Amino acid sequence: MPVTAPLPGRGEIRLRQTAIGVNFIDVYCRTGYFKLLTPPGVLGMEAVGTVVDVGPDVSHLRSGQRVGYACPPAGSYATVRTMDAALVVPLPEWLDDETAAAGLLKGITAEFLLHRVHAVQPGETVLVFAPAGGVGRMLCQWANRLGATVIGATSTPEKARIAQANGARHVILPGKKSLEDQVRDLTGGKGADVIYDAVGRDTFDHSVAALSTCGHLVSFGQASGDIGPRDIGALASRSATLSRPNYGDYTDTPDKVKASTDRLFDAIRRGIITVEIGQRFKLSDAASAHRALESRETTASTVLIPDEQWRDTV
Repeated sequence: MPVTAPLPGRGEIRLRQTAIGVNFIDVYCRTGYFKLLTPPGVLGMEAVGTVVDVGPDVSHLRSGQRVGYACPPAGSYATVRTMDAALVVPLPEWLDDETAAAGLLKGITAEFLLHRVHAVQPGETVLVFAPAGGVGRMLCQWANRLGATVIGATSTPEKARIAQANGARHVILPGKKSLEDQVRDLTGGKGADVIYDAVGRDTFDHSVAALSTCGHLVSFGQASGDIGPRDIGALASRSATLSRPNYGDYTDTPDKVKASTDRLFDAIRRGIITVEIGQRFKLSDAASAHRALESRETTASTVLIPDEQWRDTV
């Protein structure tokens, strides 16, 4: 849909975008699960580009500078965008545009899940659902480097191999035993100290059952559907904790974003985590990207490339 990005006003910049990240939050916005967008709005929370215009009262950015962002408001599925300058972060020279677009939102998510929602400690057992996905890979890599024993829970042998290559010591596949029984077999009956569950409805009860005493279930997504109303009495038998973190509450100030991206960029630079792009789509083919994401056909991260730039690279 052709639209015009206005000249930047006070405190704003206009940027030409070179790579756009695709995330499940975009699906939630499109379907109306998250009320962050009113149709016919523009989807997307993450992109990288070059500043082309700088509005009044913006002193920390300049024309020609490479920047990225991974936050509301929605609107990143575009070639040019005008936005609040406080929401973007300068990119280090060593980080290329596509890698940044593929890793900012997922990396910030992994950062606050592992360091702020639950500060993972050496010796803990961490269970990660969807360990072959963009966030899942980073959780496995980073938790492993923090000294945790990582267990991945996935659906296919191929995804299991990906999880193991990214730091999962053990991988659970569907089988004769339940997920919780498999977790207890691997932990000597103890269960997992922390569980990162982005699947939602289909796995929630299994996650609760797989927790250790005083364990922590972090439910941060609902790829299989909303978990709906639940009786939390099952948590009491283990003195367990349940968290449902909201990305926006961890990225709602420039100081929070800077702290998170500083830690993320350092982790990427030092090789603690890697960002892998599993699939690329033209911006005009964003619908196909969503279909692939929703059908769980994707691995790693997905990026959209503006059509004109796509033609230049094929």
